[in-house]
Amino acid sequence: MLPLYAAVARRSFRRYSTYTAATLAGIFTNSVFGLIYSFAYLALWKESPDAGGYDKIDAVTFVWLGQALLMTVALWGGGTTDDLAERIRTGDVAIDLYRPTGLVGWYLAGDLGRAAYHLLTRGLGPTFIGLIFFHIKLPSSAVDAAAFAVSLVLAVVVSFGLRFLVACTAFWLLDASGPRFFSGAFAIFFSGMMLPLVLFPGWLGALAQALPWAAIIQVPNDVWLGQYDGWGLAGALCFQVLWVALLMGTCETVLRAATRKVVVQGG
Repeated sequence: MLPLYAAVARRSFRRYSTYTAATLAGIFTNSVFGLIYSFAYLALWKESPDAGGYDKIDAVTFVWLGQALLMTVALWGGGTTDDLAERIRTGDVAIDLYRPTGLVGWYLAGDLGRAAYHLLTRGLGPTFIGLIFFHIKLPSSAVDAAAFAVSLVLAVVVSFGLRFLVACTAFWLLDASGPRFFSGAFAIFFSGMMLPLVLFPGWLGALAQALPWAAIIQVPNDVWLGQYDGWGLAGALCFQVLWVALLMGTCETVLRAATRKVVVQGG
């Protein structure tokens, strides 16, 4: 089964690599927002130099990592899960269900291929801009770099799990646009994309850091910044693994419930 999933991932990588103009436009857009957020964060950290346990270089690095990961983890949706939602709406998902492989694994493999392409383009592009203009921090050790690579893969899978569940609402609603909108809003607020979760006060901060969205941006960024060490680093990765297990299990459960009552549209 692994060779099949690898082939699906490669095909997805090639598919997204055809959109060269969109990729270049996206790198430019991410870089512009990175510049805007960087100056805003520098002003904030000038007033509070150790806010959230970050210094100003940490804060600016957090900005550029967020811009680099935005499309890699598909924070606002997109990727193969949007394809799934559309296929449910049209009824073409019936073909997918006849494949001799699991629907979750098939679409996850495609999403990993998509993520790999965006990491190498819209991920590395803004990171180089941040290095040139703001001298952002790099991982301080090989252990942190390796841990970040693992954390990033887990972040993509967590994001996929959330987006897959949103797509599955189309089995009941026929159109996942509404849930996708609300999911995107939650993702921006609770992932750390809008503001690092370590700045959230009291119970709100504790809640935000326990939700799955924290595993998508906040945790990988903190791993890169060296905010964890020893058992703390292991705990951060285990937090992501826990959400991967919970979400993948929920995806399978929801899919089984959906296929028992699926109504094929458009044919």
